[in-house]
Amino acid sequence: MRSNNTRRSVRAIRRGFSLIEVIVAVTIIAIFAGLVAPQLLKRLSGAKQDQARTEANTIATQVKLYLTDRKQTKLGSDFALDALVPEFLESTDDLLDPWGNRYLIVDGTNGRDFDIVSYGADGTPGGEGENADITNGKAPKKTD
Repeated sequence: MRSNNTRRSVRAIRRGFSLIEVIVAVTIIAIFAGLVAPQLLKRLSGAKQDQARTEANTIATQVKLYLTDRKQTKLGSDFALDALVPEFLESTDDLLDPWGNRYLIVDGTNGRDFDIVSYGADGTPGGEGENADITNGKAPKKTD
């Protein structure tokens, strides 16, 4: 025969979580997710902008190498970034920004001959945050 202590220990082993324990655990997870998720999304957005800056600088460097290779000092008005493939860039996929939009080459600003531009997540000129334009690896200066 089993004693009372053995029966209690068998019941304790079979016993699951109480409803209150489950509610507390789910609440803690929900609070944690509510605090972490916005920060994670903000970091992801910033990472895409950093990637776009780096890629814009790389493409600008490849355009300069293209000019040097052809012993030119200026780009012609009909120059397209596709001319860099496959000699200076591996494929036309290298001409897509992190949001899937094509980088553009435009007349330069700040004394440069040309700029490589990504129009951000929305793909249109202007914008703030994730939609901000990235020009030749430079983010626009924030105005206060």
